[in-house]
Amino acid sequence: MPIKPDIKDKTDIELMIRAFYGSLLTNEIIKPVFANTDFEAHMPHMIAFWSFVLLDEEGYKTNVFDKHVNLGIKEEHFEIWLHHFEKTINDLFEGEKAELAKQRAQTIAFTFKEKLRQMGKI
Repeated sequence: MPIKPDIKDKTDIELMIRAFYGSLLTNEIIKPVFANTDFEAHMPHMIAFWSFVLLDEEGYKTNVFDKHVNLGIKEEHFEIWLHHFEKTINDLFEGEKAELAKQRAQTIAFTFKEKLRQMGKI
């Protein structure tokens, strides 16, 4: 029986996103990548994206990679991003959706890194 709850709805997704970026932005290496991001304005989009990814909710149609391609992401940022993401999930949640979130984050990081490599951006 899990001690922590699993991710079950948009409220959990919002908690996850807010905790994740709260943690991520304490890292001085990756913080400049998001210097011009208005997280409150961006929050509904991030919630919609992860609700699509984890809860199979329809409605998210934006190309996520295109939104990140010109942020100046470097090779070392991927490990930092994944570390903070997985730590956030492990701190807050436990269960099937929590594991799926970590798997999907790894897939997203791998895909973004490979696309940026192919474009000569990293």
